[in-house]
Amino acid sequence: MKTKPTILDQKIVAESRLFRIEQMALRFSNGAERVYERLAPRGTGHQAVMVIPLINDNEVVLVQEYAAGTNQYEWSLPKGLVEPGEDILVGANRELQEEAGLAAQQLKELTEFSLSPNYMSHKMKVVLAEDLYPSRLPGDEPELLDTCRLPLDQLYEWAIRADFTEARAIAALFYLKEFLTKR
Repeated sequence: MKTKPTILDQKIVAESRLFRIEQMALRFSNGAERVYERLAPRGTGHQAVMVIPLINDNEVVLVQEYAAGTNQYEWSLPKGLVEPGEDILVGANRELQEEAGLAAQQLKELTEFSLSPNYMSHKMKVVLAEDLYPSRLPGDEPELLDTCRLPLDQLYEWAIRADFTEARAIAALFYLKEFLTKR
């Protein structure tokens, strides 16, 4: 096991309403020194959650939302922030109701993904939602999100679409396929 680098200096070099960029001067165990930058945590206590609404063992619900990063509408899984003090499963069910108009009677944490470990510390819990029923809560989205059903046997074809590019959603669905074969 390698020894983590020594942090020689840390400072915030840029900040916006959503992001903080931190610069870190590091010394590695071999003496090499480098300066890295990363998106720094804001210390809000929010956790992120992505929900896989499973209709049956071969079909999931996707939502379509405008993505500012790609400047287009993208299909993905319902996701969002869990409020400080809110249970992860309660937050997952709330996000599911806000974005997909569905609630789940059964929720299970499946795994956790890092988003881009070289540049940020953020992680996202992936929650399986089953025994779904209609239920809508108001959310913070500026418009009602469209939904569709994705048969898991069409996942590969969807993964190469220009409007289904979120790697963490694609990874979560491939993870789900493996999970379902072992259940």
